[in-house]
Amino acid sequence: MAIRKPTITDVARTAGVSKGLVSFALNDKPGVSPETRKRILEVAGDLGWRPSLSARSLSTRTSFALGLVIRRKAEVISADPFFPAFIAGVESALTEEGRALVLSVVPDAEAELRTYRTLAGDNRVDGVFLTDLRENDERFAVLADLGLPAVALGHPTGRDDMPFVQVDDTHGIASAVEHLVSLGHSRIAHVAGDPMMMHGGRRRSSFDEAMREAGLDPSLVIDTDFSASNGADATKRLLDNSHPPTAIVYANDPMAIAGLGVAQQRGLRVPADLSITGFDGTDISGYVFPALTTITSDPVEWGMVAARTLLELIGSGSAESVELPPASLLIRASTGPAPSDSGHHAAHR
Repeated sequence: MAIRKPTITDVARTAGVSKGLVSFALNDKPGVSPETRKRILEVAGDLGWRPSLSARSLSTRTSFALGLVIRRKAEVISADPFFPAFIAGVESALTEEGRALVLSVVPDAEAELRTYRTLAGDNRVDGVFLTDLRENDERFAVLADLGLPAVALGHPTGRDDMPFVQVDDTHGIASAVEHLVSLGHSRIAHVAGDPMMMHGGRRRSSFDEAMREAGLDPSLVIDTDFSASNGADATKRLLDNSHPPTAIVYANDPMAIAGLGVAQQRGLRVPADLSITGFDGTDISGYVFPALTTITSDPVEWGMVAARTLLELIGSGSAESVELPPASLLIRASTGPAPSDSGHHAAHR
């Protein structure tokens, strides 16, 4: 037989006061003497009373939930360890506060904006995380119209009206290029992410700048949607080039691991014939063969900090933006000295 949870009526009866007074005391509202408030809180604690979030949300117009709307293909999210790790970080911070995360995965811009309006209109969330920032992002205006507090993941260009939490990823891409150049590579390609997403464009720009600084041609770039399948297809196209690259810098780990598979299926030795670098420092990247040289960041910490920043914004009306430690290069076994031309072309024949 299930044990009945104590109610506010039980607290009132035991403390010898009205339910209204208990409600005022538990919600820290004025009109209750310090002695009475103390007695009510002690009784509530002794009885093991816990607030009902649904009741609290009705009385305070607070949902006790935060929203995360992700506009990507479901298969991209399911294959990319970044989002589960980020969500784990968010959840760990929300659990401490007795709050929940409302997650929506949507296919396109129209569905995304509709979802924000639904979340706000139904009072289902108190604030949202804004991910995958885009140039001329119309979501800023929509969220402002809805009066929905938001924290951006990444620095929105030219906007100071929304707090953000970001990791500087440009340094990581530049480090990967510098590392490959130091190993003697000159034909270096980039399998980029979605150019419409600011972090995809930023990583591509960082690659371009680092290559130019090294006096190399930065034009060997293929845009993708960040999916492993797109990464594999891009790798095939690059290796079919009449002058294939000796190294490829990928915009995330799943694409790099897919590229590693493509190279090995073609009989290429990594890194003897082809060097490969990833991005995100996912756990699996250390267990593929050879272990992946990658740019490490901490999506769990990113999620925790973003959640705390959004909770602060909701609670106080303002929050400081946070710059997390920059992504850094972790050198493993998938990068090595550039092959000699004769050996490299022999491997591609």
